[in-house]
Amino acid sequence: MSDVSHEPQKFPAVPLFPLPNVVLFPRAVLPLHIFEDRYRAMTADILEGSGQLAMALLKPGWEKNYHGRAEIDPIVCVGRILTHERLADGKYNFLLQGHTRARIVREHDHHPYRIAHLEPLQETPIDELDLLTCRHRLISVFDSGSLLATVIGRQFRQLLSSALPTADIADLIAFNFLDDVQLKQSLLADTDIIRRVTRTVEAFEAIRPALEPVNTTSSKPSLN
Repeated sequence: MSDVSHEPQKFPAVPLFPLPNVVLFPRAVLPLHIFEDRYRAMTADILEGSGQLAMALLKPGWEKNYHGRAEIDPIVCVGRILTHERLADGKYNFLLQGHTRARIVREHDHHPYRIAHLEPLQETPIDELDLLTCRHRLISVFDSGSLLATVIGRQFRQLLSSALPTADIADLIAFNFLDDVQLKQSLLADTDIIRRVTRTVEAFEAIRPALEPVNTTSSKPSLN
């Protein structure tokens, strides 16, 4: 959850890594294990080049054409490889940190893996004061339950006490706490910052009961 720059960038050609159940957000860090031959080649090229990779979400029905060019959502998150490890068998482990929402303009042909020309999504600048109510709602969620007893809960409560923008914290909450992949993809694509943060807060408030530990006095058996 470390700090990254949000300065506008151009992405003339960035490798795409499509997955069916992963949505990356700016600032979030995603661990990846690379084992397919085409993606091993992709990783080697990335490490020798810009170090950047765009995570894309496969659309339903992707199984029919996974090894070809299955349909993907046009909104992606560009990330940069922070650390990597090449294993003895040629596979890779690496950490990818998201930094920019982007749209696929066109894909390039004649590569063993998918590469696309991207353009960053344009968002209307807002004042942090416009998100003050949302920030207070997030603080209330972490302060009113048992999340502060967890490491990740304490980390987020600390972020909410820092100068990190609320929109960035909301992205990290969406990445770390929300399970609905389609909801996460719609939040990634939403360029209205106030609406996006509000939707994230509402979704987070809705799942808060599920984040609480099971009541040990209940007669129902625990599944944890």
